[in-house]
Amino acid sequence: MNSNIEKAFRKSVIAVGKYSLKKAFTIVEVSILFVIFLIVAFLVAPLSLDDTLQVKYASRWKDVQSDFENIYYSVYTQTDNDNFDFQEAFETAINNSTKGNLEYYKIKYLNGSFPIGDYKFDDLKQTYSNAVVAYKFFDKPKNGLIGILMYDVNGQQQPNIWGKDIFGLNIYKDRLEPCGKEQSIEKQKKDCSRSGTGICCSNYFLIGGKLH
Repeated sequence: MNSNIEKAFRKSVIAVGKYSLKKAFTIVEVSILFVIFLIVAFLVAPLSLDDTLQVKYASRWKDVQSDFENIYYSVYTQTDNDNFDFQEAFETAINNSTKGNLEYYKIKYLNGSFPIGDYKFDDLKQTYSNAVVAYKFFDKPKNGLIGILMYDVNGQQQPNIWGKDIFGLNIYKDRLEPCGKEQSIEKQKKDCSRSGTGICCSNYFLIGGKLH
């Protein structure tokens, strides 16, 4: 949509240039063209701002994802101890990076619906950098998956939407993976769209994909 508006804007500028070569503008004509330019500017500006913020959030997520992998492996390397409790150590490492719980915080999917099931988190915490993090471990592993972690790079500020400023990691006993990595590229692309949940954006952005 953004590209279509920009194309229309360029065509308008070209048309104005051609017209100005033929004859002088009247006050009415100038006023009409000015209004057209304002309308195009108002349409383009919000989209451009949204794109800029999305790039910023995605870049932040890349750094955060790398940090979590470092935390994970520092915990995982301790599992040589027979009495070591991986889940407890992981929770301790995350809790040491947070400063308190959040009582009110709403999360949405890209399509406007609200998360349920595995992606509904009750215990939300605020990090020292004012981001929001939450995690849950399952009672029983699901195809090797033992838990899920979500992270809002923008903290409590809006939009608080999966695929916008919220991303996630699948927790396995031997690794962390961005949510959606287990899906095909086509499914990731479809989910990382206005009609999807946005969960797969966690991996799709890392491999160069963009929000559709």
